Amino acid sequence: MIILGVDPGSLRTGYGAIETDGRRHRLLEMGTFAPSPRLALPARLCAIHSGLAKVIARLRPDVLAVEDVFHAANAKSALVLGHVRGVVLLAGAESGLSVSAFAPATVKVQVTGFGRAEKAQVAMMVSRILALEEQPAGDAADALAVALCHAHLNMVARPAS
Repeated sequence: MIILGVDPGSLRTGYGAIETDGRRHRLLEMGTFAPSPRLALPARLCAIHSGLAKVIARLRPDVLAVEDVFHAANAKSALVLGHVRGVVLLAGAESGLSVSAFAPATVKVQVTGFGRAEKAQVAMMVSRILALEEQPAGDAADALAVALCHAHLNMVARPAS
């Protein structure tokens, strides 16, 4: 199964795709969408949607896992973050994907065992779980953590054939 995890952000939206059998996980691809903050919000949202749609078309994931919005510095930031999350959900829905959402604390518990883990702890555990030589960058690491959370909570390990 291929799981595409997304960490929506108003400046950078991270994504990470893993292939998993429920027991073993393998990195397929990771990255970020970071449209210029000088662009108007609609243009930034369009860039994020377009980039994500291309990733979905290329990787053909079975499911999209997204992190829920849980806080923002102020109401305007929360609204913008909600818009970003909306275009992520739209990209998944347009592709006919099943979409799962997880609270940040749930993601952290599933990856690190601690719901208040720092970003560095999450990145370290993601790199260990996926046997990566280097730790992934913040937004991509968070997106991979979301994908791993989905795998841990929604997959029954299949016996090796």
